[in-house]
This record gives sequence, C-alpha cells and structure tokens, in this order.
Amino acid sequence: MSYNIAIIGATGNVGQEMLNILAERDFPAKEVFAIASSRSIGREVSYGDKALKCHDLENFDFSKCQFALMSAGGSIAKEWAPKIGATGCVVIDNSSAWRYDIDVPLVVPEVNADAVVGFAKKNIVANPNCSTAQLVVALKPLHDAATVKRVVVSTYQSVSGAGKEAMDELFNQTKGIYVNQPPEAEKFTKQIAFNVIPHIDAFMEDGATKEEWKMVVETKKIIDPSIRLTATAVRVPVFVGHAESVNIEFEKPIDVDEARKILRESPGVLVVDKREDGGYVTPVECVGDYATFVSRIREDATTENGLNLWVVSDNLRKGAALNTVQIAETMINRNLVDKAG
Repeated sequence: MSYNIAIIGATGNVGQEMLNILAERDFPAKEVFAIASSRSIGREVSYGDKALKCHDLENFDFSKCQFALMSAGGSIAKEWAPKIGATGCVVIDNSSAWRYDIDVPLVVPEVNADAVVGFAKKNIVANPNCSTAQLVVALKPLHDAATVKRVVVSTYQSVSGAGKEAMDELFNQTKGIYVNQPPEAEKFTKQIAFNVIPHIDAFMEDGATKEEWKMVVETKKIIDPSIRLTATAVRVPVFVGHAESVNIEFEKPIDVDEARKILRESPGVLVVDKREDGGYVTPVECVGDYATFVSRIREDATTENGLNLWVVSDNLRKGAALNTVQIAETMINRNLVDKAG
C-alpha cells in the first residue's frame, strides 16, 4: 500500500521537517513531490537519502497525489486548498486558514482522531496552531478523568515559529551584541536577543493577540467548547522548542499522583517530573523528538481541584510537521483514502 505525497512549501522550515519525518517514519510513500513557488523551481531539498527537485505550485498536477501536506501560509492555503481538494487530493494544511471552518476538521490524532472523518466535506483537514497542539495533548487525558473547567496558560515560544527570517534575526542580533553592534528589529517588534516579547501575531480589539485567541478557539474545537481558557503568548530567544506554563482548574478532584499516572499512560506524552535539580525538560532537550514532555506537575493550593504543569515540545515537529504526517497516517489506518494507482 503506497501513496503519492505533495509537500507544499517544501523549502521552508516546516516543509523540510515534513520531508524528514516522512523518511524517519517510513511513511508508505510511492512518490514524494516537493512543491514551492516559481522562484524555487529546480531547487533541491532532501528527502531521506534522496534529493528532490522543486516543482511549481501553479503548474503541478495534484490529481496524481493522494495527499498534499501544506505549509505555505494562510493566503496561499485559502486560495489553493479548495482547488487541490477538488482534484481528489486530500489537503492537510498547517496554516490558520481553515482551522475555524465548521466543515473542516481540526485534528490532533492523540486527542480527537475520530474527527478526521469530516475531511470529505471539502477534502481539507486543518492542523492546529503549534502552541495549541502540545497543550491539548496534555489536557485531553486529564479532561477525560476530571473534566477541565478553566485553563490559564503562558507560553514561551521559540523564534522558529515565525520562520527562517526570525531565526536569522535572533542569530544576527546575538552575534552583533558581542561586537557592540546595535540590534536591528525587522521581523520582531523589539529586540529578541537577550529579551522576551509579550506579543505574537496581531492585536485584537479586546487586547489579546491573535495567537492567544487561536489557543482559546482551537482548544474548544478540539477538546470541549465548555473549557474556559486564557493565554499570554510570549516570544523568547530560543531557536526551536515551545514551552508552556499551564494552570488547570478541574470540576472533579484529581491529585498529583493520579495526574502523573494518567499522563504517563497517554499517547504522545512523556512525563519527566523529578523534584530535583534538572528533573524537568527544557526546549533545547526536546528538539528532534516526537513527544510532548510534561514536567513540574504540582498542586495549585489557591483553588479547589487545581494543578500546574510545565509542557514542552518541538514546535516544528508536534506543533506542525509531525502532527500533519500523523493526520495522514490516521486517514490511511482508517482506510479513508485510496492508495496510488
């Protein structure tokens, strides 16, 4: 059983990570096509031990593919996903363009795999925001046990979530500071090197940023619309790996030992929670890993049925590329998509 796969946005951070993960997981691919803009035609990208030449998005025949894994930005996804879906190719999109469409499932396979059957309405499945993906992997098993009532989350998000230019800006600013060059902010609103910025995406009328709004709306769609969530999203001078400080209030009693046991048995979660120096996971340690790591599990004594968690994950993997590939694997395992002819 094998499938033809198109990777749209193959030259970007997430697109390249998709290619890496397809190769690592021995995805049943008959043929893989790297798709990019016309200015990247002929450019080579790596897929396992192969080099793939990029094809032009506007002239590629998607009818020969069963899946198109897309990470090319919201405007391109809005225009092209319906066109590609109309050819019979299933689009799994990593942008925010389709996440809030009632006819498009928003899927994290460890959390709501059953929702994937809704793809047939538009032949599109949406991948959640990177900060949402790791959060719901940790929340869902606890919600099933004790019903999450309210969540307060503060994120510590790496610059790779804003793309290669953002990573370059952190590198150049850091290097420049050591030789007394004044840091220039281009991608970010303020200096990112040796600093933190409490601002990700555009501001909304209520004072929240769109990144914070995404976490609220997506958590409700993926897990339970009755969950109340408030977020503060912060960009930090880390290249890869998002961290989150999560405070949860439950409807039913749940203690630390029970929560730790539940999380240890949950798909996609690795618990590293030793109450000693270094007995927790930080972003630099999660890079290249598939798991969502949970540490610092402890009681919140200020509220009834409250817990605190520290949640860390590779945002380019579970927050983007890995989750996209897992959605395709889920569809294959459920025989929802025909193999290549």
